[in-house]
Amino acid sequence: MRPLHEIKRDLVRVCRHIDARQFVAGRDGNVSVRISDSTVLITPAGIRKGDVEVDDLILVDRGGRLVDGRGQPSSETGMHLRIYDARPEIRAVAHAHPPVATGFAAAGIALSECVLPEVIVGLGQVPLARYATPGTAALAETLDPVVRNHDAFLLQNHGAVAVGSDVLEAYQRLETVEHSARILLVARLLGGADPLTPAQVEDLIAARARYGVREGLAGCETATPPAATADEEIVARVTERVLAELRTQARGG
Repeated sequence: MRPLHEIKRDLVRVCRHIDARQFVAGRDGNVSVRISDSTVLITPAGIRKGDVEVDDLILVDRGGRLVDGRGQPSSETGMHLRIYDARPEIRAVAHAHPPVATGFAAAGIALSECVLPEVIVGLGQVPLARYATPGTAALAETLDPVVRNHDAFLLQNHGAVAVGSDVLEAYQRLETVEHSARILLVARLLGGADPLTPAQVEDLIAARARYGVREGLAGCETATPPAATADEEIVARVTERVLAELRTQARGG
């Protein structure tokens, strides 16, 4: 295992990235690393991620009780602990509110389409966990159906979560979620994404072994879900608002 000071340094580095990329606002978001079978290092409550320093990090036990630190652990500590309980191999969890991915979550839309080869191979679909009040045990419980077979997922009306073998990998997966959400949004605004065929998806899934992707990671949805018309209505409304704003700006100019 790496020295604790290096792990703390990387955790703070990720907090800086999350802040710089505007994945959070104010005091939002939380990041953690599992230090041992019995302890977890997590960001403190009440401090914006861009201001977190090494000395601000909080060490808790697997029951969420304070072990070391000068503040209070994140209010979402229970969610992190639930993930570590479900996935013993996971070493880090990153939760933030990246705007476009969170927009999909607020619209109740999972990132499950088979569109981007790199995402299909390395991440698979990004499902939607049902809504529960942030910071509660109920929120942690909503993760049970999605956490075992996915390395990233959306929280309905709330944000996104990614996990990894270390904190940098968890953050990189969070970046992938937001980047793919932006691409899918643009594709929808242009008339809809052109999904890959089942055969093409099968080839990509088969390629996972070459890249060291873990077995059991979920794939993507190769068929358009029946509720797609509701999604199209949402996109149409957004498109009309954007076009109306552009027309207003053109007249004003």
